[in-house]
Amino acid sequence: MSILVVGSIALDTIKTPFGSAEGVLGGSATYFSYAASFFSEVRLVAVVGEDFPKPHLELLKRRGIGLDGLQVAPNGKTFRWSGLYETDMNAAKTLKTDLNVLADFHPKIPAHYASTPHVFLANVDPDVQMELLNSVERPSLVGCDTMNLWISIKADSLSRLLKKVDVFLLNDGEARQLTGITNLIKAAVDLRKRGPKIVVIKKGEHGAILATKDFLFVVPAYPVEDVFDPTGAGDCFAGGFFSSLVTSGRLFDETTLRRAVIFGTVMASFNVESFSLERLKTLNNAQILERYGQFKKLTHFDPADHTTSFKPAVVSST
Repeated sequence: MSILVVGSIALDTIKTPFGSAEGVLGGSATYFSYAASFFSEVRLVAVVGEDFPKPHLELLKRRGIGLDGLQVAPNGKTFRWSGLYETDMNAAKTLKTDLNVLADFHPKIPAHYASTPHVFLANVDPDVQMELLNSVERPSLVGCDTMNLWISIKADSLSRLLKKVDVFLLNDGEARQLTGITNLIKAAVDLRKRGPKIVVIKKGEHGAILATKDFLFVVPAYPVEDVFDPTGAGDCFAGGFFSSLVTSGRLFDETTLRRAVIFGTVMASFNVESFSLERLKTLNNAQILERYGQFKKLTHFDPADHTTSFKPAVVSST
């Protein structure tokens, strides 16, 4: 199964309480593609400048990620982002953003990508997301992610886009910002009314919520002892979730959706263990399945129904 993804590729400079990294590979499309490549074929549509390091391209190629849709802008500079994490590792403070070639990005879809059955619109300007969606044949599944900036300055564009997507992912702060609803369960219900069949609210170290019209699924995050860099964790979650879902072939099956959330959680948990893609570079399928099994044990609850034999204790009043 193939996934076509559009989003950003960046060179990030990051500082956390546990270290720093300068000019490392990042971006929503990068993290999504790399995580998704463990489950399915990925076709990437993005733009970089002539300054983009060739070793990064080779890294993506070695993962089998299709780069026919990657534009290299002549004389252009790659999108750059600098961020700082302090005590609260759930929130990054943006120090500097240089959009560079991303400011004028218009996706160009190779002819052999146009019929890709599954499309994911990673975090980028919703007008760019719509532009790509209008350039492909009707896929069987469309997923979308966003961020607080687009909710603030492109709310109308995002609203139009949501009417055309099946799966919408965003974090808890974005869900509250977009809906104006504090309670995340109610926010998920509100978001589904805007178009998506499936809404996933990512809560960082507190897990995730998946909501459909038929059921609700709530999971914690996988407990990681050493969190070095949470940058891209949400994109890795999306990559693991979406690719696991499409690989199953049963897109809206409840069991498949629940499993996809766990795979998303697992991929995010590996990503935070080091800067950039350093941990994912050494990752293999056996490690993914092992952590999936560990997560299952950690969250297992006895399925046997003991309610019929349960008798509340009698408490005497004094």
